[in-house]
Amino acid sequence: MWHFVLLVVCAAAIYFSCEWFVNAVEWLGQRLNAGRMAVGTILAAFGTALPESVVTLVAVTTGGTEQARDIGVGAAMGGPLALATVAYGVTGVVLLVRRRKAAALALVAPGGSGEREVARRGEVLTEPEEARRLVKDQRWFFAVFVVKVALGLVAFTIKPWLGLLFFATYAVYFWREIRSGGGESGENELLAPLKFQPRRTSPATWAVVAQTLATLAVIFAASQLFVHQLDAIGPMLGLSGAVTALLLSPIATELPEIMNAIIWVRQGKTSLALANISGAMMIQATVPSGLGLLFTPWRFNGALLWAGIVTMIAIAYLLATLRAHKLTPARLALAAGLYLVFAAGLIPILT
Repeated sequence: MWHFVLLVVCAAAIYFSCEWFVNAVEWLGQRLNAGRMAVGTILAAFGTALPESVVTLVAVTTGGTEQARDIGVGAAMGGPLALATVAYGVTGVVLLVRRRKAAALALVAPGGSGEREVARRGEVLTEPEEARRLVKDQRWFFAVFVVKVALGLVAFTIKPWLGLLFFATYAVYFWREIRSGGGESGENELLAPLKFQPRRTSPATWAVVAQTLATLAVIFAASQLFVHQLDAIGPMLGLSGAVTALLLSPIATELPEIMNAIIWVRQGKTSLALANISGAMMIQATVPSGLGLLFTPWRFNGALLWAGIVTMIAIAYLLATLRAHKLTPARLALAAGLYLVFAAGLIPILT
């Protein structure tokens, strides 16, 4: 019983910590003169993905057995899968719910605006420029991800050293995002007051940094406790350790990114929500993978290969809709269905 209570408490702690985190990271982006999209793809994504990367680092470097080190490899594959399917899908569902509520309010409003609001539920989510940037992010991710999956199928002498190339790839991506985002400065954007200093229209820099670091610490601790509760609850529900690790743990570790997306959608900042997920995916495709290549054999079994295939299908689907400029809330929500496809495909693999 206590495991279920702690699960709910941890989920609530992560959500409210993420509310404070996105509030701080927007101010941090303004202080660093980072572009609006860079706030999502770099600052927010780096902050929420850093704890997961630390967990991977600990698993692959200090794991006493090969099975313990394989946990880090599983995290490097499960994280991108959860982001490409569940995170994008949940964002689409929240957008649908939000717009249906707006439509319901508009139906009773004077002026007959209800029909216009109902029509908006199927509108495209991104402007052409935002769509182009997201397409670039997904192309970067897809290219890196294909390489990391291919490396999991072969073995050769210098393979571990290729992990350094993954770190270099993220460094290039980081530099490109910062430079391309320079012209999107949000200096004139009205931001909500900083939670640490709610009465100040312009908070002190130390308060912005302190709130960012404090919320990250809470998110990290609550996320790890959340994962431990899932590990304990899985057997209670009759789930094997392998199923828990491959199906439930990735969603738990990506919960901060999912919460960030929900919060930004609620605030009407859909572009930031999408940018946060795409940026987190780039980190997950490079940093944990580089660590896995350096410290483990990086050989895939059937379950890991299946996770890679489903992830690539999800990204191909998102790329197709983005390039056609047809990414609507309903189409985005469909991405979550691919996680169910992954779950169904695991049954014959694990039995």
